[in-house]
Amino acid sequence: MNKDISLVLKDLLQAIENTQAPQVASAPTNATTSSANAVSTSKPILAYSQEYIDFTYTSPTIYHVVAHFKKQLGDAGFSYVSEQEDWSKLSAGKYFTIRNGSALAAFVVGKNWKPANGIGAIVSHIDSLTAKLKPASVKQSVEGYELLGVAPYAGTLGWLWYDRDLGLGGKVLVKQDGKVTAKLVDSTPHPIAHIPTLAPHFGEPSQSSNRETNSVPVVGYSAGKQEEATDEEKSAPLYGKHSLTLLRYVANKLGVKVSEILQWDLEIYDIQKGTIGGLNDEFLYAPRIDDRICSWAGIQALIEAEHDDLLASDSFSVVGLFDHEEISSLTRTGIKGGLVELVVSRVVQAVHPDKANIEEELRLTYANSFIVSADVIHAFHPNYASVYLEGHKPLPNTGISITLDANGHMATDAVGVALVEEIARKNGDAVQYFQIRNDSRSGGTIGPSISSQTGARTIDLGIPQLSMHSIRATTGSKDVGLGLKFFKGFFADWQSTYKNFNDL
Repeated sequence: MNKDISLVLKDLLQAIENTQAPQVASAPTNATTSSANAVSTSKPILAYSQEYIDFTYTSPTIYHVVAHFKKQLGDAGFSYVSEQEDWSKLSAGKYFTIRNGSALAAFVVGKNWKPANGIGAIVSHIDSLTAKLKPASVKQSVEGYELLGVAPYAGTLGWLWYDRDLGLGGKVLVKQDGKVTAKLVDSTPHPIAHIPTLAPHFGEPSQSSNRETNSVPVVGYSAGKQEEATDEEKSAPLYGKHSLTLLRYVANKLGVKVSEILQWDLEIYDIQKGTIGGLNDEFLYAPRIDDRICSWAGIQALIEAEHDDLLASDSFSVVGLFDHEEISSLTRTGIKGGLVELVVSRVVQAVHPDKANIEEELRLTYANSFIVSADVIHAFHPNYASVYLEGHKPLPNTGISITLDANGHMATDAVGVALVEEIARKNGDAVQYFQIRNDSRSGGTIGPSISSQTGARTIDLGIPQLSMHSIRATTGSKDVGLGLKFFKGFFADWQSTYKNFNDL
């Protein structure tokens, strides 16, 4: 960014911040508030919104998200430890590990930590609704139109995906000199696909949205003869499975030969950058908010945490980010893959290497732990007021919202609610509440999974948003920063707060 523009933007954000400070004292009636000694953020609340917009624009796929956090954590002094390495010499410090380039756990271990102190963890998911290229994405051209075979991930490819500018990106496995490496590709800012609607003039057919036959991305047009493949290209592992034009496009983006592309995991996505909007800049409009936003806020909170205090303390702080929440989490990179449990067990063994008692040490750890399952919450929709319960209408620019469910779709219990409320009071944060009506279908999160896997007390909460599961969503322009502020307060206060609850 041009330096002068950056300074102007900084001044503008500060001016808006001064005129639109969060009104904690006048929060809605469904919020719990306080003005205790608050943990502060290192920047104006609204500054985080622009950082988040830039992040989600340059990190369109889950692989780009993890790569972004890997660099950010490294720059912040966190050391990378591989699952394939020995952790037995691990000591107090700041670390992170990555699985498959699509799941990540970052953690800070204090020098005085012991299993009886438990862990304070924020877990979230970084997968987002998308459409992935099929194993064989090549399709017969239709009157010169070039088409792309894609499969919906978590219910996409309906009306919400039509008439959008769609980019292409993901992970590509490249084999060079006998070695296989992973490279990331992103067509941004260049859209390569479009799913056009049929004009309403055609009547009933224009109302169809069959995901296999009507939701096929158009990626090109050629009325002439197609260029022939070279002998080198014909030897490529993916030749015949994907169009030659696509193979060449990806190879050119990566600076490799078509024949060197061994395999890939590519997807299409909304390429339009997010923005701040509303008459008074009250809103943030962006793609992939569910759930890059809580994940981003959680990582920033851990990075901003007072590391000198954490390292000298008796605490163990974790942020875990996972794939496949939108499709049940039952994969090695989902929450059910056990990455949090792996981190905890290896740290326990490093700090207390008595392997004869490792199971007891782990049980002791989880019995004293508190886990926040952070996922976006349904914000109150003014055009559909009747579908919300009174007292359960999260509003923008107010604060995080606790999610409750009587049928176990959320892990929240009364003690967890009281804990969050107490932490929020200490930090000067507002707390809102959401529960679905009895005649509506509840969604789910990773909270019940991590809670049942570990036995640790877990609560589901997150940042309110509108247009959940749309290709583009809306949240308050302050909500990123307010979420980060609460998460930072969580790391600072969860342990001292939980001690006051005895054996509940």
